[in-house]
Amino acid sequence: MPWSEVSISVKRELAPLAELVLEQQGALAVTLEDAEDNPVLEPGPGATPLWPSVHVRGLFEADAARDRITRALQVVPGISRPDLIRWRELGDQVWERTWMDRFQPMKFGDHLWIVPTGTEIPWDENNIEIRLDPGLAFGTGTHPTTALCLEWLDGQDFSAKRVVDYGCGSGILGIAAALKGAERVVCVDNDPQALEATTDNAARNGVTDRIQCLAPEAYSENSADFILANILAGPLVELAPVLLGSVKPGGTIVLCGILQEQAEMVAGAYRADCQKICRHELDGWVRLTIQRVHLVH
Repeated sequence: MPWSEVSISVKRELAPLAELVLEQQGALAVTLEDAEDNPVLEPGPGATPLWPSVHVRGLFEADAARDRITRALQVVPGISRPDLIRWRELGDQVWERTWMDRFQPMKFGDHLWIVPTGTEIPWDENNIEIRLDPGLAFGTGTHPTTALCLEWLDGQDFSAKRVVDYGCGSGILGIAAALKGAERVVCVDNDPQALEATTDNAARNGVTDRIQCLAPEAYSENSADFILANILAGPLVELAPVLLGSVKPGGTIVLCGILQEQAEMVAGAYRADCQKICRHELDGWVRLTIQRVHLVH
């Protein structure tokens, strides 16, 4: 099948943000190149090339929504004009299979693993395996924001809890919570492809009966024990009333997709309704763990 490729040129420090936006828009693969066209394919979590200027390319299926992806990329500083975003058609190549051949099992925390098709991990009765391949939506654990969330998830007990994965992408966070015992998980995304990917991945991992996929307009949670939102700083600020209203008093909200310089802005949108905000960083990205205030009777 044919493919579409989008490319932009950014300063070195903006490459991780451009990569995140492309993955959230459903890129099947992201390639970073320097001016001499020396590729760095899928660098390690948070790794940024040392080149002063970076060409960031995202591979999409031929029928990808170009207008939506172009608009999303305009949040990257310096890419405010659509003419700075270049598209081209690519021939029939097994790009996704090549990418998957490089995708190996990854461990987060002590016992949480992402395991792609055709690979295995050492046996341990305490291991929890998320069976997941790169596909139509963001969230395979390769980006620091996803890694921050999965490391936090590994240390939690979700037995009989209600969880929301807002901006679910591939559903990786919600599926992890379900595999760790969550009673009910609501996965929300405004992209139909993301909801489709989440449904497929939930079936692959045997948790379909505990996962519900919804578009934002159909979402009305108000008593979740945990809210997980791995998106971008701007939407996290805008969604503060929705997410705060979704978690019960004493519940926990985990926010990610936040650059270091954006953390205080995001925290400020939640602080008035929260008892405690904890901050953890990885390679320039921040995870905020927030506990909503208990009601006073």
